[in-house]
Amino acid sequence: MVKYLGKKKIAIFISGRGSNLKSLIKYFKKKNSSIEITLVISNNPKAKGLKFAKKSEIKNFGLKYISKSSFENKSLKLLKKNDVDLLCLAGFMKILSRNFIKSFSKPILNIHPSILPKYKGVNTHERAIKNNDKITGATVHRVNEKLDSGKIVLQKKVKILKKDNIKSLEKKVLKIEHEIYPKAIVKFLSKI
Repeated sequence: MVKYLGKKKIAIFISGRGSNLKSLIKYFKKKNSSIEITLVISNNPKAKGLKFAKKSEIKNFGLKYISKSSFENKSLKLLKKNDVDLLCLAGFMKILSRNFIKSFSKPILNIHPSILPKYKGVNTHERAIKNNDKITGATVHRVNEKLDSGKIVLQKKVKILKKDNIKSLEKKVLKIEHEIYPKAIVKFLSKI
């Protein structure tokens, strides 16, 4: 296998505040990083996260989500035009179609706020508290055609305390997400 020379280019899909995006930008802005965020796309033109991309002079697009196919087609053109090696979903609140995953043909990673395979989908913190779980955490996984079911790249756990509520748990897990997502991307890209 030929080792990839030069920087590996990643694109990030977001939907909202962009805290994971901000953490990734900060991490990969380090000197001598072999990974560069070259593109940020949001399905929400008003997503706060787009401001971080603009501030860091990263190409960014807030595409109005009229339909899944329209959003995905526009995104695919941008991804291919920018010769992206890896797509990372960071708080992207839409499910990508099988057609998009096949057409993109490069790896896609996602960060999920639970210890998969437990609590796929949304409301993970609420479900963990409701079930009196003692532990939760975050998972970075490959995206495949089934929701939150791709091969796990990295996980980290955190304890759920009796005093925790949905907000406090979300805060704890988000801190872990910021810690493991860049590490997972480095780990994943070092193997391709």
